[in-house]
Amino acid sequence: MSENVRQKAEAALAEVEEISQAILPEPVAANEIIALDQADGPVSNEIKSRMDEIDMGDTNSIVAFGSGAQAELQEISQSMLQGVRNKDVGPAGDSLRNIVTTIRGFSVSELDVRRERSWWEKLLGRAAPFAQFTARFEEVQGQIDRVTDELLGHEHTLLKDIKSLDMLYEKTLAFYDELALYIAAGEEKLKELDEKDIPAKEAEVQAAAEDKQVITAQELRDLRAARDDLERRVHDLKLTRQVTMQSLPSIRLVQENDKSLVTKINSTLVNTVPLWETQLAQAVTIQRSSEAAAAVRDANDLTNELLTANAANLRESNKMIREEMERGVFDIEAVKQANADLIGTIEESLQIADEGKTRRAAAEEDLKAMEAELRDTLASAKSRRDGTGDNAGTAVPNG
Repeated sequence: MSENVRQKAEAALAEVEEISQAILPEPVAANEIIALDQADGPVSNEIKSRMDEIDMGDTNSIVAFGSGAQAELQEISQSMLQGVRNKDVGPAGDSLRNIVTTIRGFSVSELDVRRERSWWEKLLGRAAPFAQFTARFEEVQGQIDRVTDELLGHEHTLLKDIKSLDMLYEKTLAFYDELALYIAAGEEKLKELDEKDIPAKEAEVQAAAEDKQVITAQELRDLRAARDDLERRVHDLKLTRQVTMQSLPSIRLVQENDKSLVTKINSTLVNTVPLWETQLAQAVTIQRSSEAAAAVRDANDLTNELLTANAANLRESNKMIREEMERGVFDIEAVKQANADLIGTIEESLQIADEGKTRRAAAEEDLKAMEAELRDTLASAKSRRDGTGDNAGTAVPNG
């Protein structure tokens, strides 16, 4: 709620309390109509002045008897109804309901900013949860400001209506008392007609000459008809007074309802709306704290992971380095293997040399045998003394 609205609401609080404490006067009982002979001097004069308004020879004066007292009351009622439209019925209640609807529409589940967006939200390109929550909070704040400003306007309107109802109640009560005077005046006039004027007119008819009896009798009939009209008018005034009597508590009931609604609106503006805004602000702060705590937790988790990983890597690299440091230039196993291979190579070389020597000796024997065999064969062929032997013999050197 804006500071301007808050100041206006607090300024209206004194006026609300003043109006709520106002006590309206009570009307007198419906049957307490004081007759002329029982009234005191001032009231007696008021009754007589109203009796003087009646002209038994003028029907309009009888029909309009007592209507002048209602003129001011009608002016007040018309001024109250002048600006009323059907669309204005119940606006304050609508504004209160709008505030409740606005607050209820603010879902606390939207505060989970770590919630993964659904595939539908991603498809529609909706904002991240916290960005969406912030926008939603700003929207709710704006709605609350608008509705509270409307409520303040309704409050001023209701305060004006309550003051107007005070005037209407006072004028209605004055009209109610005025009707009592008119009823007393009418009844006194009827009593005067019944006891004096009509009997006197009847006597005048009896005493009239024959040629004037018809006219005098018509005057008597007109007087009796006027008397009946006055009686009906007085009866209507009694009914009007009774209805007026019933309208007084109705006005007070409407006024009490308006006072209650004004008090409720003012309490909502001064107490409830700031409380809602405080709760919403706390919700935002709590969520931001939760987000910060989550970030700190993630940082701590990352630190622990780095410490654990670095310790494991240090242990492994230290083991590797120490092992390499403790090794000689040549591994003894490699030297042993190289020595064994060298010995084997020498032994194989000796063995191969011995085998070659043996094979060469055997080959030499074979060569000698083959040479002897070839020589014997050639000698045998020469002894045959043929050309072939000579030719063959000349191709082989002598042994």
